[in-house]
Amino acid sequence: MTHQRILTKSSKDGDIFPDIDYRTSKAVRAGNMVFVEGQTGLTMDGSGFVGEGDPAAQADNAMKNVKVILEAAGARMEDICKITTYVTDASYRDLVYPVLARHMPAVYPCSTGVVVSALGKPYADFEIDVFAVIPSERAAETNSPGS
Repeated sequence: MTHQRILTKSSKDGDIFPDIDYRTSKAVRAGNMVFVEGQTGLTMDGSGFVGEGDPAAQADNAMKNVKVILEAAGARMEDICKITTYVTDASYRDLVYPVLARHMPAVYPCSTGVVVSALGKPYADFEIDVFAVIPSERAAETNSPGS
């Protein structure tokens, strides 16, 4: 099985590691499993940040990104199995979980929530990691996602 790197990029001249050629993917598809890079308020093209000071807006942007990334990998939101959320203040959980629920109605993923002292940028208050599994009956028809 070949791993498919979805939406590859380099950090070179970017916002996080501008002096390092650190190469990553928005997602990696391994068979019918899809691993999504942590998503925040950072826009898909990395040119801006949505929701500085507003964890709910960051979560909304992150989930919009997750949808785009999953679709690029041949998956859907309902294929999400496991999420891990990170917030920089425990009180933010009350703000972000309703947003997540709105983006994943009837999905019921396994979920772990972690409170951390900081994320990649000082203005980021929320991040989510997503793991999805494409059902076998649909995985065969989506074996050639774009990158």
